[in-house]
Amino acid sequence: MAPQISPSILSADFARLAEDVALIADTADWVHVDVMDNHFVPNLTLGLPVVEALLKHSALPLDCHLMIEDPDRWAPQYAEAGAGSVTIHAEAAKAPVRTLRTIRAAGARAGLGVNPATPVDGFEDLLGEIDMLLLMTVEPGFGGQPFLDVVLPKVRRARELIKGRDLPVWLQVDGGVSAATIERCAEAGADVFVAGSAVYGADDPAEAVRGLRAQAEAAATW
Repeated sequence: MAPQISPSILSADFARLAEDVALIADTADWVHVDVMDNHFVPNLTLGLPVVEALLKHSALPLDCHLMIEDPDRWAPQYAEAGAGSVTIHAEAAKAPVRTLRTIRAAGARAGLGVNPATPVDGFEDLLGEIDMLLLMTVEPGFGGQPFLDVVLPKVRRARELIKGRDLPVWLQVDGGVSAATIERCAEAGADVFVAGSAVYGADDPAEAVRGLRAQAEAAATW
């Protein structure tokens, strides 16, 4: 598949989310929505009511990344609201298979996220239950953090596992993705890229998306 860019509105202006989403409507593939509850991660962002409101104004599908303490309870509601993709964290889910299947049954793509220190090998048997594996390339909780190169071997390992099972699972990286790091991510095997400050910190967010996509396409090895 071609590389996909999912700009994170964590770096957008929360007072004008609809306008900021419109800025990347013609160049991005998704709108990445970081949902944080100040329990699973030490930050509080936005929740289901904001997602429901944003769905009415976004021409792009929403890629909802739930960094919350009880995803088994809340994730299905994001899918039912109309999110195109809903990702839960392996470290937080108590019934991941049931929750992932419920997300899919509600019509959304199901994603499984893992933190930098969490090995991916333990989740190989779950690859058939997901549409996307999200690897955090920073510690979750805040935008603008520096990219953790230590995660790149895990990206390569995840790509090997996906190829080994011959599954159409997307491999997403989230955290510190920029013009300086996206090529390394693509070379390692990622095909979906979350970029926050690299997009919304640019003078022209739409052009920033184009640039990141071109870099990923040039470096992709999968």
